[in-house]
Amino acid sequence: MQGSNLSFMIWYKTMFLMTATKKGFSSKEIQKQLGMKRYEPVWAMVHKLRKAMGNRDARYTLEGMIEMDEGYFTVESSEIEKSKGKRGRGAAGKTPVSVMAESTQLEDIETGEKTSHCRYFKAKVLEGHRADLISDTVKGSFDETSIVFTDDSTSYVDISDYVELHFAEKSSDKLTKETLRWVHITISNAKRNFLGNYHKIKGKYLQMYLNEFVYKLNRRYFGEKLFDRLVIAGITGL
Repeated sequence: MQGSNLSFMIWYKTMFLMTATKKGFSSKEIQKQLGMKRYEPVWAMVHKLRKAMGNRDARYTLEGMIEMDEGYFTVESSEIEKSKGKRGRGAAGKTPVSVMAESTQLEDIETGEKTSHCRYFKAKVLEGHRADLISDTVKGSFDETSIVFTDDSTSYVDISDYVELHFAEKSSDKLTKETLRWVHITISNAKRNFLGNYHKIKGKYLQMYLNEFVYKLNRRYFGEKLFDRLVIAGITGL
């Protein structure tokens, strides 16, 4: 907030709006709610808060049992990307995002039924599918004593160098629905959230939107305290 021409009250109202609902608001809607004439200052303020959310979550590492996979998010393509006309994975307008979930597998002793619950999440936009990019993500996101579950993509070949154990399974419906359940639920929910709230997302700003989504997801049980936590993040994390 330092150096901003906007009043603290505007910042506080914006933080309240951003934490008042799980779905969130677009900058255009926040501008409308605040009664602001100009869109640009509101857009800049909202993105600063999203950056603070990301900085806050970056302080923590995931540990224990972790699911990891990639999702492909639709973003607004640049004119250069459109001219290339790529299709499928790596296509123009499709940005890979590494999604990670700290999950715990539970089994009912009497019935043998397996369930799982999840604590915390991370999401990071990737510049490509190279193994070294995945390794950098793992080093910055996981505790070295973690156990990581992925599919058998060649991008994940070096993960075992940075964690206690790495289990890779061939891609299948069972893998998606069971072993990597929380990751794929999160990818699906994030895509639906973005589609419902934002007209278009430029690729260079996708990480900011993911920051907000994951920040609120990690604090889904905070209730009204989420506003207080964002105030603290805004003061310490910009």
